[in-house]
Amino acid sequence: LKEQFTEASVAYVDDVSMKLTAPSTNNGSLNPETKDWQFGFDKVFTDKSSQSDVFSEVSQLVQSALDGYKVCLFSYGQTGSGKTHTMLGGQGDSKGIIARSVEKIIEASERLEKKGWKYSMEACFIEIYNETVRDLLQPGTAHSQKYSIQNPKTAGGCPFVANVLREPVDSVEAANSLVRRASAARAVEATQMNDTSSRSHTIFMLYITGIHKDAGQKLEGCLNLVDLAGSERVSRSGASGARLRETCAINKSLSSLGDVFTAIGAKQKHIPFRNSKLTHLLAPCLSGDGKTLMFVNISPEVKDAEETLCSLRFASHVNACELGRGARRNVKALEETTNKPPPTPGSMKKPARRVASRTATRVSKARI
Repeated sequence: LKEQFTEASVAYVDDVSMKLTAPSTNNGSLNPETKDWQFGFDKVFTDKSSQSDVFSEVSQLVQSALDGYKVCLFSYGQTGSGKTHTMLGGQGDSKGIIARSVEKIIEASERLEKKGWKYSMEACFIEIYNETVRDLLQPGTAHSQKYSIQNPKTAGGCPFVANVLREPVDSVEAANSLVRRASAARAVEATQMNDTSSRSHTIFMLYITGIHKDAGQKLEGCLNLVDLAGSERVSRSGASGARLRETCAINKSLSSLGDVFTAIGAKQKHIPFRNSKLTHLLAPCLSGDGKTLMFVNISPEVKDAEETLCSLRFASHVNACELGRGARRNVKALEETTNKPPPTPGSMKKPARRVASRTATRVSKARI
């Protein structure tokens, strides 16, 4: 929290609520008066919260991918608010959600091997740039290839893009190497709001297969970690030419994501997943069969007051949305099944399972 801002400030109320004080608006123009807005979420992080604190809130949800669930975590917010830091972070204690998630899953899978489970994992890293899917592990000329979003039934019900490179992940070091290569190939450009503004959505996709031969079971889960492109107003970004087209594509895609949550919240029969590549790809996680959570990163600075308010309103909108039927495990029987009852693959304790279920339906988080 940065209380030195007098015209616009973000105040921590408690662990689940916060207050924004900012100039009120009237048809888009700022008035001298200020107004208070209060918001409630499942968890509010301050600028004193460490990367470890943030991950501890979602670690059990992440680990449920080993149980055969489709799990998706979004990082949303205006450009420059810290989304990429939340997902990628740095080295050591500053490492982000992606590195910590892979580390957690590998550690848990090694423990489960003692109970007869054998896990294999593959990962890919893509970006959606101007509504075009790119493979960040095959940069350069590979960007001209057409990567099509396939029926999730061909991938055990998980989000799937044909022809992208999927690499085995058998260690934290292998995953970190993959992430570094992908990050170097991501589209970033300077705008008036951010010198290194992400111009695309990136999605780290970890596919997990678990087999217990004695029990005759096979589990297929997936973890999707999404660093969304930063939302920004065209008037503030100073974008023109190619940058303007990028900004318009970003805002349209984020608007489509909001439309999907609106339709789900209203329990409409038709959910407009195909209005953007992002929602089309992640439909298996958003349609009610998966577990989904959203981090919302905000800026406390005066000049960002309007974007902060928009981000918090979007977060509240998402937070009120229940995805539907409830998450489903993807469990199949092996050909050589036995009558031996299978041990529970999830090493999580019962309270952790309840936490995962709660965050699947109350999906918004705000990080200050």
